[in-house]
Amino acid sequence: MAEEDAGDLDTSDWALPVRRVQRRPGAVVHRAQWPASVPAVAHVLDRGLDLGPATVLVGENGAGKSTLVEALAMLFGLDAEGGTRDHRHTTRASESSLADVLQLSRGPGASRRGFFLRAETVHGFSTYLESVGSGPSLHEMSHGQSFLSVLRTRFAGPGLYLLDEPESALSFGGCLALVRVLHDLAASGTSQVVVATHSPLVAALPGARVLHLGDDGVSESAWEDLPVVQHWRSFLDDPRRYLRHLLDDSLDEGLDEGLDEGR
Repeated sequence: MAEEDAGDLDTSDWALPVRRVQRRPGAVVHRAQWPASVPAVAHVLDRGLDLGPATVLVGENGAGKSTLVEALAMLFGLDAEGGTRDHRHTTRASESSLADVLQLSRGPGASRRGFFLRAETVHGFSTYLESVGSGPSLHEMSHGQSFLSVLRTRFAGPGLYLLDEPESALSFGGCLALVRVLHDLAASGTSQVVVATHSPLVAALPGARVLHLGDDGVSESAWEDLPVVQHWRSFLDDPRRYLRHLLDDSLDEGLDEGLDEGR
């Protein structure tokens, strides 16, 4: 967890939209099949997962971050492709079956409003909003501007706010604006945020519970101990060291491929 400071979040006596996600009693789980075969997903199925005002999920590609956030959205009644309870649009059904075997423990009296911002489906979501005449056309903005517009207009008031890799469209300054929005929501006492990210900046959300998803399942981590933070620090300290190994390996592979093709 991030170090405590004046910006940290006090979770006492808060009515959170979702207190816990766990396996549904009697649910049949095929352990050898995806997504149950993913260690982080298996961890949640076996032990459940408690959620506070702000939770950050961090891990490599394929670690299960997006799968878990998607399942949370579906269990809460949100569209798997993004939006609120009222938004229903489908481009291509690709969601996992994980929501079918999980259940939520909700906070008594907590808000049932929510919003799911998913980077990979935001184009389709923008088209849907345009087709129903909801708000300004996001297609007339840059990718990053459309994300910031959604943050300004949709991320307000009590509820559950889920985000899947929102940094993909944002600059450094945009990520800072995102962190401010998420912190203010979680600090309100009536809202809750869960974000899956590869960004060290987003993962530094003050007061958030930081969870690393990896081969060992789900483990709580200090921000500075996250592999992505350590890798970025090493890279920024000496980019040439990383690039030298990368380019040397690429040149060697390219030479080998060229020799093979010439034989």
